[in-house]
Amino acid sequence: MIETIILAIGLVLIVEGLVYALAPSLIEQMLAALRDIPPEARRLMGLLAMVIGLVLVWIAKAAL
Repeated sequence: MIETIILAIGLVLIVEGLVYALAPSLIEQMLAALRDIPPEARRLMGLLAMVIGLVLVWIAKAAL
């Protein structure tokens, strides 16, 4: 179980690092666009992303 958690955190850090390394100006534009979105909509987007991630992890674990 702990191996899966460490793997998931590592994969997230790899993806985040790639975005910052390859397109730092795009990050600035995305942050500016996020400022224009109301907090309630950002919260909903975060919850939706979390649920999708949970489903993907569940599917991956079920396939093993």
